[in-house]
Amino acid sequence: MTSSQVASLLAGLAAIIFLAGLLGHLARRLGQPAVIGEILAGILLGPSLFGGAISDTLLPTEIRPSLTALANVGVAVFMFLVGLELDRNLVRGTGRIAASISLASILLPCGLGIALGSYLLHSHPSDNRLGFLLFMGAAMSITAFPVLARILTDRDMHRTPLGALSLCCAAIDDVLAWSLLAVVVSIVGPHDNLWQTLLLIPYVVLMLYPMRRLLDWLAKRLSATGRPTAALLGLMFAGLLLSGAATEWMGLHFIFGAFLFGAVMPRSGSAAVRAELHERIGLVNNVLLLPVFFVVAGLKVDLSHIGGTDLVELALILLVAIGGKFLGAYAAARLRGLGNRISSAVAVLMNTRGLTELIILSVGLELGVLDTGLYSLMVVMALITTAMTGPLLDYVYPRKLALQTTEDDVTGRRRERIAVGESPSSAE
Repeated sequence: MTSSQVASLLAGLAAIIFLAGLLGHLARRLGQPAVIGEILAGILLGPSLFGGAISDTLLPTEIRPSLTALANVGVAVFMFLVGLELDRNLVRGTGRIAASISLASILLPCGLGIALGSYLLHSHPSDNRLGFLLFMGAAMSITAFPVLARILTDRDMHRTPLGALSLCCAAIDDVLAWSLLAVVVSIVGPHDNLWQTLLLIPYVVLMLYPMRRLLDWLAKRLSATGRPTAALLGLMFAGLLLSGAATEWMGLHFIFGAFLFGAVMPRSGSAAVRAELHERIGLVNNVLLLPVFFVVAGLKVDLSHIGGTDLVELALILLVAIGGKFLGAYAAARLRGLGNRISSAVAVLMNTRGLTELIILSVGLELGVLDTGLYSLMVVMALITTAMTGPLLDYVYPRKLALQTTEDDVTGRRRERIAVGESPSSAE
């Protein structure tokens, strides 16, 4: 890079960090997750306003490959942290109920997404019909586990039975949705070297067993008084990047390798180390690298030419995304014996999409499954479904009521005890 390009890159990064931080702060002041403001920052810097004049001035074309590289690193680190946050202990007590709700909240929106994809193919043709349909199903099915966790934490609900159930549902949902997306990527991606793709199976086995034990041993040896050392941090960074590189080379996508490396991090005996890793790595990533991803993603969103047909398609996308997710989760929760309010609250929370949806959409655009027009509409859907979570949750299940929810309320045991003869008061 020339001296001029280096100066433009540094100035552009400063502008990105400032705008993302400002809009993220304003979003929090309005009771929204910061990710809402950060995604909006990316869209505002894109071609939707003034034909892209802002982005051309602040982010010249010659520095955009460097921005894309930084954005990819930010996404890899984020996916590692998503895997790191998955806690199998969440499944205890509510595992079966959460699995039922997650499965229903995947199957219904996925089926409706495939049906909608058949309609959208007329205006957004794709060279790979099956890949497009499956991608639409996966995109409608996702729940953003990290954003949902942040919403619950901000409301002091993450340690309540309702919060634990919702987090468990979102964790299972994430695994199922990412698995579905992996199938889509394997169908749509290049098939020049099939033997490389087949290496995914032994690679996953290697990560789940020997690598997990090795990481456990290293985490205990390379931590001082429960805090990770610089050597351990360096090892984690190198490991997640190498894992991402491995799955990318195998023909999948680097996000799956980074996610898998985080998921196999040992849980027992190293909780403090994991928490410290998350805090240290996440802080730098959230402030510096993820805002770059928001802008790179926003540069591909063009809402300046939306017409009547696009608004109809957006309405259908929102109907399928919100309705499919809500009805699937709500019906499953009710069938498992949960009350109306709790079922509604879980269904609302499962509609949170946020940054996770944006990553999936970026993968779809990169693979050529989505065109720019449909990508832009889907980004708007991700924004709306995330922004509506807080207000809807306040309406269907106020915070004061949520904090009074007992474990029996979210496991169905209270209803079962009443059914066998106990009075409502004794069951409470």
